[in-house]
Amino acid sequence: MSRTIRFAICFALFSTQVISISAEDWPQWRGTGGDAVWHEDGIIDSIPEDGLKIQWRVKISGGYSGPAVVGDLVYVTDYVRESGDASNGPGTINQLQGEERVLCLNATTGEIVWKHAYDCPYRISYPAGPRTTPTVDGNYVYTFGSEGHLFCFNRKTGEIIWSKQLRDEYKAKTPIWGFSAHPLVHGETIYCIVGGQESVVVALNKTTGEEIWTALSASEAGYCPPTMIEAGGTEQLLIWDADKLSSLNPESGEIYWSQPLKPQYAMSIMAPQKSGDFLFASSIGDVGALFKLDTEKPSASIVWRGDNRSAVYCANSTPFLTDDTIYGADCRTGALMGVDLQSGKRLWQTFKPTTGSRRMGHGTAFIVKNKKQYFLFSETGDLITAQLSREGYNENGRFHVLEPTNEAFGRNVVWTHPAFANGHCYVRNDEEIVCVSLKAEDYKK
Repeated sequence: MSRTIRFAICFALFSTQVISISAEDWPQWRGTGGDAVWHEDGIIDSIPEDGLKIQWRVKISGGYSGPAVVGDLVYVTDYVRESGDASNGPGTINQLQGEERVLCLNATTGEIVWKHAYDCPYRISYPAGPRTTPTVDGNYVYTFGSEGHLFCFNRKTGEIIWSKQLRDEYKAKTPIWGFSAHPLVHGETIYCIVGGQESVVVALNKTTGEEIWTALSASEAGYCPPTMIEAGGTEQLLIWDADKLSSLNPESGEIYWSQPLKPQYAMSIMAPQKSGDFLFASSIGDVGALFKLDTEKPSASIVWRGDNRSAVYCANSTPFLTDDTIYGADCRTGALMGVDLQSGKRLWQTFKPTTGSRRMGHGTAFIVKNKKQYFLFSETGDLITAQLSREGYNENGRFHVLEPTNEAFGRNVVWTHPAFANGHCYVRNDEEIVCVSLKAEDYKK
């Protein structure tokens, strides 16, 4: 074999390798690491003035659940309502008849590869559809419905590997806003927030669905997803129920430490966020705190608790922590805020990427970082590129991707976390799922 041919083969193999690792999956809520960081290269620096290229739009039904994307497949869940009044009201429990569906789509074309539907009467408030993002792990995809249906599918064929009705099995009560905590797959275990006596969190074998352990009781289970951190020389499973924030041994469910943290209306929602040796969590009712994690053993102590003039109180969206700063959407004012991590002092606020104009309760923006910039998806249906710093918010582009088809507090909203994968953004409302290109090469002139 000549030297030229050997070089050509090596170059081709290297090129193939680069292509295969340059794209990134979005296998669960908030991405590969669960930290809302998108590492993919070759992404636009800002949204062009003439907008973004839509690769496809596909009709689906209602839901708050974001998509998951792995390889050439997209997974999303929805609810097809057959009867009942779906009007929203914070304290209203709606009784609906319909079916929840799990949809698997081709990531390039949007065509349906497989789907699974099951009868699912709703007795919840804000009943548009499922809340949790599908979780993909190896050959499996896991989905968790608003009324407690947990499924494990073969992710390529849609074959049911195992399923459970967790609400019924653990004698739990459906939360008023439905089961909303995204399951966490870690190692050989899937962790789910359920409720009931000593079963706020349930650990199951991810392959068989068999119970490994259950732990914690609370006035209500809340809506916060299980979160895994490493601190004090060990892995810790964080569970924030309606009364307290607890750290557990992920292997046994043993409690390492617990701190009181009781939001209004049982609305423990955001996933606690770790930055260095600090841990932050907050919610409605000006309930928020920064904890110092012990570096020698699993333990935590209070650094500060917020008040109505400090911190940021997050509900619908989990904040982003970086460089000793918290960036998050405040549930009372609706503003995006920059907050000093060490002190809880508010540095700045703006409504531009949330409600768009003024103070409105539960104004929402989902934040994802790519390299040195941020993508924000607003409740107005806009995808935004911006710079976030301790000095303020600097927006450098936005594109209206889809319509806000839901309603909250007298305004139209879309409250669903996008997926960023394969150089694209995938996002849905209650009528369609949209794939938008963010590849820099697609906008070269």
